[in-house]
Amino acid sequence: MPRTPRIALVGDRSPNVQSHQRLPVVLEALAEQDQLLVDAYWIHSSEVGDLTGFDGVWLLPGSPYASEVGALNAVTQARESGIPFLGTCGGFQHALLEFARNVCGLSQTHHGESSPDGEELLIVPLACSLAGHQGIVHIGANTRAEKLLGGTQTFERYFCGYGLNNAYLSTLRAKGLIFTGHDGEGDVRIAELPSHPFFLATLFQPELADGPRAHPFIRAFAAAAANNATTKSQPVLG
Repeated sequence: MPRTPRIALVGDRSPNVQSHQRLPVVLEALAEQDQLLVDAYWIHSSEVGDLTGFDGVWLLPGSPYASEVGALNAVTQARESGIPFLGTCGGFQHALLEFARNVCGLSQTHHGESSPDGEELLIVPLACSLAGHQGIVHIGANTRAEKLLGGTQTFERYFCGYGLNNAYLSTLRAKGLIFTGHDGEGDVRIAELPSHPFFLATLFQPELADGPRAHPFIRAFAAAAANNATTKSQPVLG
């Protein structure tokens, strides 16, 4: 029998973060509506150790994290080990920061929330805060996002005040990261890594979506984790 996939929920769990409080509902919906049962374990950013035993890693909102190093380490392990990864809001921001530093060689880039005086800010304050905002996201054709959503537009909820500095777009793209969702002004809202089994990050928070079923991105992440668990459970022949 395939084992239940184990998912690491990386973040500093707090009753004041709406996303964190919503997660039990999301996990219940996965189990009841889609028969995607997962074992989810909260891991504080300051306690991130070896995550390779997990079948999926979800870096959740709630930045600035208690440990930026821990948050980035979670992304690195998922990216390098092929572990299905989902990053939402602060998870999106730190997924891009990890990629910039460790893949693009931009070791001096920083997050404007934790290092506001940094000279090379990859993540910068948005012109208008998206805290409590809802809006349309335009989806690129022939992308994982379009396949999962079944269309070229989606209406999503945000709770953030920071986003990608567009000056770094070309450098990130050159190393394989693609940007598959944008707002009406063309600012990035979704990032994917096609070379990875499942690596998806969103500035919006799909865990806040209404409805009896979990957001398509979360369902796809859980399915990828389940597939990873099945693959790990198969005996090695030879």
